Amino acid sequence: MKLVARILAAALVAAPVSAADPPGFSLWKAADLKSHDAALSTNVAADHSSRETLADYGDHRFRMLYRDADGNPEQHDQIIDIVIVQSGEGTLQLGGTMVGRRETTPGEYVGTRLDGGSRYALGPGDIVHIPSGIPHSFLVPPGKHVTYVLLKIPAK
Repeated sequence: MKLVARILAAALVAAPVSAADPPGFSLWKAADLKSHDAALSTNVAADHSSRETLADYGDHRFRMLYRDADGNPEQHDQIIDIVIVQSGEGTLQLGGTMVGRRETTPGEYVGTRLDGGSRYALGPGDIVHIPSGIPHSFLVPPGKHVTYVLLKIPAK
């Protein structure tokens, strides 16, 4: 039942607002994102995250992620991440040296932790632009969570 409700909610959120809307147009209302946030919080995987793709336009995509613990650092050599925090709180660790770095696909890397770099506190309404080629990780205090919309776009 929960799965059916999530599928219907996802279809409604990404659906055109009216039949007259141009192809590719999508509108995510704040109330819809709040519903997605609540649904994601009930389906957290072993990596302490839950995610769904809101829309994939081929050269860029919108995802929504819920995280209730620190994430593994990552780096995208050809992708820019734009993060829009929806709820909760966390810290973005940006830069530094990625320990345990391994390539998952060409130009995409994950690691076990970041040493050094800068840390930025994040909360609802914050927007972050993470350039390509910069290692980064989202850190979440014990007992807390952070939910964000992630726009992935190609670097030029």
